Amino acid sequence: MSNNENKEIYQNMPLYELIEKCKVDNKLAIDELIRRNEKTVYATLYHLDPDRADIADLAQEVLFRMARAIKNLKNPATFKFWLNQIITNLFYDELRKKSRRISAISMDAPSFESDNTTGMPTKDIPDIARIPEEDVLGSELDTKIRQSIKNLPEQFKIVIVLRELQGLSYEEISRLTNTNIGTVKSRLARARAKLQDEIRPYLQ
Repeated sequence: MSNNENKEIYQNMPLYELIEKCKVDNKLAIDELIRRNEKTVYATLYHLDPDRADIADLAQEVLFRMARAIKNLKNPATFKFWLNQIITNLFYDELRKKSRRISAISMDAPSFESDNTTGMPTKDIPDIARIPEEDVLGSELDTKIRQSIKNLPEQFKIVIVLRELQGLSYEEISRLTNTNIGTVKSRLARARAKLQDEIRPYLQ
């Protein structure tokens, strides 16, 4: 069997089987696991801190940690959460290195404005994570969304990225950020409201 045929086998392999092969240091399996996740890792880090010049290096560090620690993953069904834990741990490590403190925003403070015409909470932001990249690349709305996410306080930014880009549950985000679910929901609601307010002119 040729090397290309071997690669095709791994490319079509279910995730749980691929992970089991990674655990025994199967190089082709590890290469395929990296290939499947490198774009997602890069995109997540980019949304968390788009001004960094070393995002590619950070992404490589995440993938290295993933490959090195994969044998410790007991349940393949939790892989997505586990990988995001590596990403967020690295992100917080980088914040500490830069001596940046996450802004303290009171949970008792008034939330962002709701729709003035209805008095109802604002809708979720458009889910660009599931739109093919070529369809949104260079679009004015996409650029505005990315810029608005970038300008969010760190604790709002991370919950919106984990929820909207990665699709994690409230419970998973709560565990990753070491906050209770109520706080996660509150921060997510405020982040969405702020983003909705900023992009509303582009939706009319």
